[in-house]
Amino acid sequence: MTETSGTPTPRLAATIDEVEDALQSRWPETRLEPSLDRIRAFTEVLGDPQHAFQVVHLTGTNGKTSTSRMIDTLLRALDLRTGRFTSPHVERINERISVDGEPLTDEEFVAAFNDVAPYTHLVDEDQPFPLSFFETMVGMAYAKFAEAPVDVAVVEVGLGGAWDATNVADGKVAVITPIAVDHAKYLGDSPAAIAGEKAGIVKPGAVVVVADQQADVDAVIAERAVEVGATLVREGGDFGVVSRMPAVGGQVVTLKSLRATYDDVFVPLYGAHQAQNAAVALAAVEALLGDQPLEDQLVRDAFAEVSSPGRLEIVRSSPTILLDAAHNPHGATATAAALADSFSFATVVGVVGVMADKDVEGVLAAFEPHLEHLVVTQNATSRAMPAIELGRIAVEIYGEDRVTVVPRLADAIDAAVALAETSGSGSISEGAVLVTGSVVTAGEARTLLARKGRREGPHRGE
Repeated sequence: MTETSGTPTPRLAATIDEVEDALQSRWPETRLEPSLDRIRAFTEVLGDPQHAFQVVHLTGTNGKTSTSRMIDTLLRALDLRTGRFTSPHVERINERISVDGEPLTDEEFVAAFNDVAPYTHLVDEDQPFPLSFFETMVGMAYAKFAEAPVDVAVVEVGLGGAWDATNVADGKVAVITPIAVDHAKYLGDSPAAIAGEKAGIVKPGAVVVVADQQADVDAVIAERAVEVGATLVREGGDFGVVSRMPAVGGQVVTLKSLRATYDDVFVPLYGAHQAQNAAVALAAVEALLGDQPLEDQLVRDAFAEVSSPGRLEIVRSSPTILLDAAHNPHGATATAAALADSFSFATVVGVVGVMADKDVEGVLAAFEPHLEHLVVTQNATSRAMPAIELGRIAVEIYGEDRVTVVPRLADAIDAAVALAETSGSGSISEGAVLVTGSVVTAGEARTLLARKGRREGPHRGE
C-alpha cells in the first residue's frame, strides 16, 4: 500500500490563497527524495508539455535568477515568446511562473493550478511518495508554457540538477553559473561534488555555457560534456566581461560574446557579479540562436530594461534601504564587494535574518568589514534561525557593541534606519541600510516597506 492510498480527488481552487494552501500541504521544497519518477509520471499524464518548446536550463549556486531574467529580456527583444520558471519567489508565489516577462496574474495562476490538479491524485496513488510542492509547480509551469504557447522557456532548477524536477525537460542550452558550497546536506560538501549533481542538466547535443569556475569544478563539467557529446563554452575564453565601470543606477560594461563584442552596454544592476551574469546570459542567447550575432542596439536596449528584485535593490531613500537575497558566503561576498564598488555610503547598517540550515558564520563574516552595525532578526518561516541564536553567533564575529537583536523584522528595519540616520557624519543621505541573509527576509522586507510607503506617501528616489 502506498502512502497516498485513498487520496481523494483534489477540489478545484477559487482563489490564489487556496492554491497556495493546496501546494503547501504537499511535501515542502526542503524535503527531497532523489527520483524523477513522480515528475515524469506527472508530465506524461499532462501530455509531456515540456517538449513543446525550446528550453534554456540554468543551474549553479548563485546568480541563476538574475541571469534567467536577463536571458528572458534578450529573447523577448528578439520577438520570441518566453516562459520563465524561477524559485524561490521574493514576495508572491505568482513570480515563479512568468509568460512574456510578466508573472501570472492571480486568476491565471489559479487556472494553471486547476488545469493540472485533477491529475495530481493519479500520480499520488501510483507512486510510493506523493508529488511535492515543487514537482507540482514544475508541472504547472510546463503545462502553462505549452498552452501559451511559448517559443522558449527559461528554466531555473530548484536544487541541484540531475534529480531536480525541472530536469525532465531537455535544455538545448544548459547554463551553469558559479558553483560554491550551499545545500551541503543534499548536494555535497565541496564545489566539485556539487558540480557533479548540477552538471546533470547537461543533455546530449546541448551547448553548455559555463561561468568562471574553480579548476576542479570545471573538470567535472567538462567530463559531463564529453560524456554526452555536448559543446562547452567557457567564460574567460569563449566569452566574458571585457570592462565594466560603475554608473548611476548600475554599470556600463563591454561584453565579449560568442559572436561579437558589445560596447557601452548599460546594465541597471550593481556589482561585478551582475556584469558576469550579463556575459553568461548573452552567450546563452547566442548559443540558442546559432551563428548570427545580435544587433548592438538590440542588446543595449534589452539590457537597459533588465530588473532583478531583491538583488541589491534600492527600495527607499533618506536613508537608502537596499534589499539583497544573499544567503550563502559566496553570494554575501559578491554583494559586499558590490556594495563597496558601486556606492559611497559613509556608513551601512545591516539587517540580517537567515535560515538555520545555512552557513551562518560564513555569511556574517563576509559582510563584517562593510557594516558599521548589525541588527539581527528573523523572518516568518519555520526554517528561520531565531534572532537570539543568530545574535550569539554575530557577537563572536562583530563584537557585542556592534550587534543588536530585534526579533521582529519590521522593528529591526526601524532600528537600523535610526542607526543609519545617526551614524557616521550624521547626514541622513550618507547612511544606508542593507536588509539581507535570505530571499525570504528580502521579500518580507520588500512587502513591509511597500506597505509603509503607501501609508507615508512617496519617498524621494522611488
